[in-house]
Amino acid sequence: MTSLEAAVENKLVLKITCLCLLNAGIKGAQNHSRPSGQTSSTSDSQPIWAVPQINCDVKAGKIINSEFIVRCPAGCQDPQYRVYGTGIYASYSSVCGAAVHSGVLDNSGGKILVRKVAGQSWYKGSYAHGVQSLSLPRWRESFVISESKPQKGVTYPSTLTYSSSKTPAGKAGEATKAYENPSIIGTTTQPVTPTQTLAITVAEAFYRATSKPFTEYVTSSPRPQPVGHRSQEMGLWSPTAYTSSPHSPGSCPGSVPKEELSTQSSEPAPQGDPNCRVDLAFLIDGSTNIGKRRFQIQKQFLADVVQALDVGPAGPLVGVVQYGDNPATQFNLKTHMNSQDLKTAIEKITQRGGLSNVGRAISSVTKNFFSKANGNRGSAPNVAVVMVDGWPTDKVEEESRVARESGINIFFITVEGAAEREKHYVTEPNFASKAVCRTNGFYSFNVQSWLSLHKTVQPLVKRICDTDRLACSKTCLNSADIGFVIDGSSSVGTSNFRTVLQFVANLSKEFEISDTDTRIGAVQYTYEQRLEFGFDKYSSKNDILSAIKSVGYWSGGTSTGAAIQYALEQLFKKSKPNKRKIMILITDGRSYDDVRIPAMAAYRKGVITYAIGIAWAAQDELEVIATHPARDHSFFVDEFDNLYKFVPRIVKNICTEFNSQPRN
Repeated sequence: MTSLEAAVENKLVLKITCLCLLNAGIKGAQNHSRPSGQTSSTSDSQPIWAVPQINCDVKAGKIINSEFIVRCPAGCQDPQYRVYGTGIYASYSSVCGAAVHSGVLDNSGGKILVRKVAGQSWYKGSYAHGVQSLSLPRWRESFVISESKPQKGVTYPSTLTYSSSKTPAGKAGEATKAYENPSIIGTTTQPVTPTQTLAITVAEAFYRATSKPFTEYVTSSPRPQPVGHRSQEMGLWSPTAYTSSPHSPGSCPGSVPKEELSTQSSEPAPQGDPNCRVDLAFLIDGSTNIGKRRFQIQKQFLADVVQALDVGPAGPLVGVVQYGDNPATQFNLKTHMNSQDLKTAIEKITQRGGLSNVGRAISSVTKNFFSKANGNRGSAPNVAVVMVDGWPTDKVEEESRVARESGINIFFITVEGAAEREKHYVTEPNFASKAVCRTNGFYSFNVQSWLSLHKTVQPLVKRICDTDRLACSKTCLNSADIGFVIDGSSSVGTSNFRTVLQFVANLSKEFEISDTDTRIGAVQYTYEQRLEFGFDKYSSKNDILSAIKSVGYWSGGTSTGAAIQYALEQLFKKSKPNKRKIMILITDGRSYDDVRIPAMAAYRKGVITYAIGIAWAAQDELEVIATHPARDHSFFVDEFDNLYKFVPRIVKNICTEFNSQPRN
């Protein structure tokens, strides 16, 4: 060793000795400040429990501890801190964001108790306390949040253990990861004080200067202790007691390695809220009259609605159409599949200008927007939200009626409507109330000022997602429970019975069939009755058609009255309250029993009955069975092979009757 090296070594050893003495002095001062009756022995004293603080972006899955209390900072309500689930949250969620969503904390922060639980097969998204949580399929681990009331007998860690070597601490004094001496293997991690951190830095400099392990110069080092325990000699620093992960290639002692990837490294794709599964078109006002400032407010409102909706393939899908002189689709239903991408796209929309031709825009949406090619799913209700600054420059009532009859739920948001002196400019007075379903204002919002538009976000989202009240999407093709009552008597014969089944299949094809749309059931009768399948048996058109094809011919007598009564009890008793109940009875002869009393019972139960007679059927009996007026509900054909001709007429009558009924 040269004289220069010896001088450097002596100087470093002197500095380290001073640091150790300083550390011992601090310990002595801490012991001196204890209340009387407490010993200064380290082995007898209990560490003062401190609540660790974390940042808003810390995910529960990064914390290894199964139960812990932490302090969250203010501001965790921000959408950037993703939350998945409601009540029980996926471990991929922000801990503090979940605490705000659950209502345990507000946006000012505070202490919370976190407990890990098993993974769930589904996490439901929802909007609560200013935070939109997202839906998520199966995840490996969950957690729940409660108020920070320590349970008796439970010891909570004052330092959290993370699954990565990077500690997501927020401020000085929070849990800090230590650094590992590369020459020592198998040691464990200990909490590091600021004094010890400084000592480590000096030791690192010594290590680099001498190329020798520092342990050769410190002979009284204690053995490493498990995490959470103190060394027997706290007054003397031990380089072996403070270690972390091994150094990665290219790193140096004291550096923090990159955060390890989780077992599912990529962020889960949001699936959307399944309780709000709608296909939604936003028609925004891009006319010159709205101006740039109000157009920007309109875009912000749209972004807020999109954030609150929790967009995704299992939930709501949203497209945007901007109208002026002519409508233009900004993006369709399948362009953006999550709320964040939609918000980014909305921000990039530029104003088109021109007149406020709302009616033309609604007509375009009815004809083109809700197509399969544009992402329309068929089984989800179609909703169009129309935003109007002032009033339209064309007519909207007729176009809205056509849209409603096409199954589109029209919502109108009118902002700063015409003043008294301006009403003579309005093409259709009270256009908003005439353009929507007349359901006590459910489909319309009249906002007095653009500055108060933000108050409409939550009421609008609630109504859009209330699929049970979206009556405008219930058209004649997707709103009924249709029960076929089929004559299987001996006079029909096997060949003609197959023709009847083909007629039943052809009628069924005309309707939109699913568990939430039109449902099909069937009863076959002779002297006896048999339920072939109920309304809840099949929920797709293909399954229904296969079930109809599989019905076997029974053969026997003709007791039509008993068949009607049986259908009411075994089929229509299980019809949904919001469904139109339609019975289509098909027979080729006069009934052996009375049909008047069962027909009256069907009428009283709200069942609309169509009576189809073939060959030897009694037309006077068909008129008794059929709902009034009989000319619209009873049909007679002389041959089985001509049954197919009645399909379009029956469908037309069903739809005409549906459209003539008030939908309040």
